[in-house]
Amino acid sequence: MQAAKSSLTTLTIAALGVVYGDIGTSPLYAFKEAFAGANPLPLDEANVLASLSVLFWCMMLIISVKYVWLVLRFDNQGEGGVLALTALAHRLSVKTPRIAQQIVGWGVFAAALFYGDAIITPAISVLSAVEGLSIATPQFEHWILPITVGVLIGLFLIQKQGTGKIGGLFGLVTLAWFITLGVLGVMSIAQNPVVLKALSPLYAIDFAVHHTGVTFLLLSAVFLALTGGEALYADMGHFGAKAVRVAWYTLVFPCLIINYFGQGALVLRDASAVQNPFYLLSPDWFMLPLVALATAATVIASQATISGAYSMTLQASRLGYLPRVRVLHTSDKERGQIYIPTVNWLMLVAVIVLVLQFRSSGALAAAYGIAVSGTMIITTVLAGFVVLAGTGRHRTLLLLSFALFGSLELGFFGSNLTKIASGGWFPLVLGAIIFLLLTTWKRGSLLVSDQRRKLDIPVGSFVSSALPDVPRVAGTAVYLTSDTSLVPSALFHTLKHYKVLHERVVFLHVLNEEVPYIAADQRLDIKELTPGVYRVDVRFGFREEPDIPEALRLAPKFGLEIEAMSTSYFVARSVIVDGPGALPRWRCNLFSWLTRQSEGAAAYYRLPANQVVELGTQVML
Repeated sequence: MQAAKSSLTTLTIAALGVVYGDIGTSPLYAFKEAFAGANPLPLDEANVLASLSVLFWCMMLIISVKYVWLVLRFDNQGEGGVLALTALAHRLSVKTPRIAQQIVGWGVFAAALFYGDAIITPAISVLSAVEGLSIATPQFEHWILPITVGVLIGLFLIQKQGTGKIGGLFGLVTLAWFITLGVLGVMSIAQNPVVLKALSPLYAIDFAVHHTGVTFLLLSAVFLALTGGEALYADMGHFGAKAVRVAWYTLVFPCLIINYFGQGALVLRDASAVQNPFYLLSPDWFMLPLVALATAATVIASQATISGAYSMTLQASRLGYLPRVRVLHTSDKERGQIYIPTVNWLMLVAVIVLVLQFRSSGALAAAYGIAVSGTMIITTVLAGFVVLAGTGRHRTLLLLSFALFGSLELGFFGSNLTKIASGGWFPLVLGAIIFLLLTTWKRGSLLVSDQRRKLDIPVGSFVSSALPDVPRVAGTAVYLTSDTSLVPSALFHTLKHYKVLHERVVFLHVLNEEVPYIAADQRLDIKELTPGVYRVDVRFGFREEPDIPEALRLAPKFGLEIEAMSTSYFVARSVIVDGPGALPRWRCNLFSWLTRQSEGAAAYYRLPANQVVELGTQVML
């Protein structure tokens, strides 16, 4: 029992840095937006109590109840996140193709919006932390942007090295951060405990009834305190739902609320503190250490979203919505620690442009919220569908709960839409562009498969008619194919150029399943079509790293002997040309460009470089 407790404690501390880094740094900028943002409220006791009451109860409903208590139950074999939930909902809707298609569309759009959040989070978090320098020492004000850009460049430069060496410190630093939040909040509340009245929902209800329009605008500021909700669901697979819940209810939620209420107590004592109530909670002697701790916490929060962007890209590629991408593994022990160079450098450029364009955390706050609130709504819809399609207990109560959450999130989304002109357009435009890329790749890939089915001949006809007359040579030839019912085009090129076949011919098809992991005994499905010719299906989960040679080492257990050193791998690379108009020309050109960016099959599937033969094929769309 003691060992189990120790393990849970370790997981809980580790979860602090990764799961709660985003929502944990929101006190840097969230509260002040209500009184110093785009739609500021007049600073008086009634408005402060109403704002704190709205913030507390929204955090209670959306984070504590919806995400931590309910949504964490909707895992896909232990994995969370909108793509995992989409895959789960899709499996429950296969009998209704139209609904299944809509579910996938919404899930992919939510994934596209996630990238907007992943880019804005490092910019607003690090910038808001460094802004504390101007509070501690006004002479540093002109250095805020250069220091922010320097920290961000350093953050993205070290991604290739991986986080394994410093990952153990993440939880401890974030633990210190949350304790600091709580202590600063308690010190302030003790001087003005009247703010504790805001724990009553009556203040929020009365304000909403008598100031409906103002409440609607207030929601966009309050929502900044909830922006890490999706992250804790997406990262649940790393630590398990229990550790995530324990961390939230015992430490994260109390410390966040105490700090927000402490900021409220401060601005009631000193109205001028509203410009930066978080840092002004601190005693003067602790200001510079607090800036350093806040910067470390925001770097950790940024690391979590950057890693999330890598994971989302990998999952999208596994599910067929992005071309193969180059993935580097930064740890020999942890398979989840990955680095995707293309994503890394694109994010760095986008984040720096954001910082230089908006120049302050307050201005960036206007661009924040739309992407996350949109993703939250889609998560609610998908989770509601899973409940509706299932047969579990309390279905009616759960559906009513998700209806309540959805209504509140629609309010958040609508309120954030008022900030489109002042920066909210950015995540929407970025999400639309990424959605176009994802759907273009999926559509183009399906059309390529259709074209190949029209041109290639069935395996059955080839085996019965062509093979008896072809000379054989020693060894094994593995032909990668996207359709095991058809003869791979690379085989035709082989016969055309070499006039021979290997003594063992394997038609190998990779299946990317809508589950995170595949057990070893379910990895391969082998069928002998005729003596010396085999069809092999290799299954990988969307959280796994495809490794064909490693998978084929299991082949003897399934009745197929393959000698690794005498095996050649034949792959075809498609060249896309404009054709009869199945895709508009601009979209065909976009798909062709994406095809050229795709990592080669040899590297993607970890094929030995000196055993690969690559043959080009032309496909007209």
